[in-house]
Amino acid sequence: MNCVERVKQICKERKIPISKLEKDLGFSNGYVGQLKKGSFPAERLSKIADYLSLSPQYLMYGEEPAPDPVLTSRDERDIEKILARTKEQLLSQEGLMFDGDPASPEAIDSILSAMQIGMELAKKKNKEKYTPKKYKKD
Repeated sequence: MNCVERVKQICKERKIPISKLEKDLGFSNGYVGQLKKGSFPAERLSKIADYLSLSPQYLMYGEEPAPDPVLTSRDERDIEKILARTKEQLLSQEGLMFDGDPASPEAIDSILSAMQIGMELAKKKNKEKYTPKKYKKD
């Protein structure tokens, strides 16, 4: 089923006449029916998706995007522990250089912030990649 057919089907299920959809969105009369390619330009697809309270991805492919994995409190604690140990090691080292100058506490904080972002992204990616299908919520 292509995008145009999906929009027509959704309108039929919701008892919304195609002519009303076209009028409300400022499209010409018969616009939806005249599309031969089976898809809308991106701007118009976005308008239709907003009008129908759906995602553009659903209109294009018939499926909602998978939700992003969420970090649990245990994951957050693990990240905090690793960052605390790393901060302690960075502050206790003598002669630590950052960009050719001795590392200031602000520089160390910025390094730790970047590490935290990277660790959170890596945890989410690993959850997505390595969680067995039987535990994934559809």
